[in-house]
Amino acid sequence: MLLTGYTKELFLPKCNPKFQSVHCVARLNEDVSEALPYLNTFVGGGDYVKSPPSLTIRAHGKLITVHSREIFVNALKDETEAERILGWLRKQINEAWENREQIKPTFEAPPAPQMMEILKLLPRTNCKKCGEPTCTVFAIRATEGVKEPDNCPGISHENRPKLEQYLAQFEFDI
Repeated sequence: MLLTGYTKELFLPKCNPKFQSVHCVARLNEDVSEALPYLNTFVGGGDYVKSPPSLTIRAHGKLITVHSREIFVNALKDETEAERILGWLRKQINEAWENREQIKPTFEAPPAPQMMEILKLLPRTNCKKCGEPTCTVFAIRATEGVKEPDNCPGISHENRPKLEQYLAQFEFDI
C-alpha cells in the first residue's frame, strides 16, 4: 500500500466567501508522485503535469488535483462528500500503484471539453440563475468540471441530454 492516509481540511474559497460549497485539501502521509502516471492510466486519463508532478481529473462536477503530497477537491457539498471522494481516490492510487507492472503509464492529457461546444447547447440568455454572470462563464466553469447541466435552469429539455452526453465523455465514476 502506497498511501496509508491523509489529513483533510475543508475551507470556503477566499475569492468568494458567499459561495455555498466548500473546498478540501488533503495532506498525504506519503509522496505519491511516482504513482501519478499509473493513476492517470488507471482512472482513464487526466491532465498530467511532469514538473512538479500533478494529475487533475474531473469527476462528478469536481476538479480533483493530486500533487506529490496533497489532494485538492473543489465545490464540495460537505465533509461527507469530501470523505467519499478522498476514499475513492486513495483506493485508486493504491490499486494503480499495486498493479503498476501491468499498467502502461500515461503522461499526456486526454481531450478536454470545449467551451464553445458547451455554449452552443446553453440558452445564452445570461439569466444568472445558475450563479454565474453569463452563459459564457457557465460554459467555462463546465469545462473545468465545476458546473453540470443540472446547474442551468434555463437549458432546454432538448439540449440537457445532449450536454449531459457531451460532458459524460470527460468524467470518471466515483
